[in-house]
Amino acid sequence: MTLQPSTALKEVLPPLILGGAGFSYQLTTEPCPERTREVLVRAFELGIRAIDTSPYYEPSEELLGQSLSHPDFTARYERDEYLLITKVGRVSATKSDYSPEWIRYSVGRSLERLRTSYLDVVFCHDIELVSEENVIGAIGVLYELVLSGVVRYVGISGYPIDTLASVARRSQELYGRPLDVIQNWAQLTLQNNRLEREGLRAFREAGVSCVCSSSPLASGLLRDEGVPIAALGDWHPAPEGLRKAVHTAAMYVSSQGESMVRLALHYALQRAQHCSTSDTRVGTILGGTSVAEIEENITTAARVLAKYDGKWIWSSDNLPDTVSSNEDLRLNAQLFAAVHEILGKWRNYSFGDEQPSQAEEALVQTKL
Repeated sequence: MTLQPSTALKEVLPPLILGGAGFSYQLTTEPCPERTREVLVRAFELGIRAIDTSPYYEPSEELLGQSLSHPDFTARYERDEYLLITKVGRVSATKSDYSPEWIRYSVGRSLERLRTSYLDVVFCHDIELVSEENVIGAIGVLYELVLSGVVRYVGISGYPIDTLASVARRSQELYGRPLDVIQNWAQLTLQNNRLEREGLRAFREAGVSCVCSSSPLASGLLRDEGVPIAALGDWHPAPEGLRKAVHTAAMYVSSQGESMVRLALHYALQRAQHCSTSDTRVGTILGGTSVAEIEENITTAARVLAKYDGKWIWSSDNLPDTVSSNEDLRLNAQLFAAVHEILGKWRNYSFGDEQPSQAEEALVQTKL
């Protein structure tokens, strides 16, 4: 199958994307339509024009669909003014289904839930949970749906960079075209920047020109208050040693008059901008479960990104690339270095890696 989209995704992908997991039981105990609509409206007022969600983030799709179809929203924004991004394959915490029947059913269900006639991007969700053959087959089904007009762009998402790169290469060889986009989570962060150091080159070699970096706070790890505990309990994969190191770093950052959330988000956005060119885009998916969180996160984004005509823009588009002062950048660079020093051996630890030895851990503790 040879299929080329009429417009490359990198031409329309914005640098900021609103994450839909904030409207799920993973990150909040009581997701509700009213709060979702308030957050969505405020995010759009502040320049957001793309939303990333998944059926796995229950009940995010339903809540977003209600909000996007609300008269107060439709009166202000046309459907073609924003990107709707969702996923297929991940069914629950313990189940994935990559069969052709389920992929088609899942896309149809997402269209109904989101109350739209088409989806801008559909990712195969958490591809490391199934065989590469299953993922390759699902990509083929999504390409068929592109031909039918209900899906515009196709991508894969997951955590292990090697797995993502391998599937991207195999997909390109089989279908005669590169994937439109890859989503990788929690690996372009203040704690772990493997996406920048290893992933982007591997993805470019597979022809992928768009990357979505999600979980800039490492799924809530990089906060003053620690990992989120919501309706699903403590599901976070960070081991206790890493949590303690991050807590100590957060206390230090607080003592310097800054918050870990702002610092970590600033770092992630700054590195994403640095890695983005006219040929390769790295968009950041940021979240928020309340209007206050969205406002704070986008205020932080405004220290790194710039706007044009009310929308967030890329620094490579011959427009102002930053609104941060030199002093602001210098102070943050010092805090970045201090956090990295405190993290010690936990810096660039990836979930699933072998944990630092007792000797290494003892060395870390001397720095805390």
